[in-house]
Amino acid sequence: MIKLIQQGSYKLIETRKQTKVLMLDSRKTFAWINAKGIGEILVTSHKRHQTDALLATGSYRIYEVTDEPYLTDLIHMELMVGVGRWQGYLLTSGLPTDAKKRGRVIPTEEIITNTN
Repeated sequence: MIKLIQQGSYKLIETRKQTKVLMLDSRKTFAWINAKGIGEILVTSHKRHQTDALLATGSYRIYEVTDEPYLTDLIHMELMVGVGRWQGYLLTSGLPTDAKKRGRVIPTEEIITNTN
């Protein structure tokens, strides 16, 4: 079963200190950090980030996937990276929250959004 749980627009920026920041719908903000020995993680952020460079902007979708052949049973996040092009990510524990401030994000070739 594939269930769409959230969608909207995103912006990915880089700060002057070269920290990547993912903003979902201009209200949820996450620092996107490469943690040594762990990999990429999203960390809840409530502070205002000064943009040094805009890396990407577009649509996003978050799906809950269970019991689907050829797809991992996890939360999937997809970011539109061009016209009809999506990059998939696995969120091992979903999006971070105020209670659980960090979560792994794993790039994947598993794409749910069909743009054909």
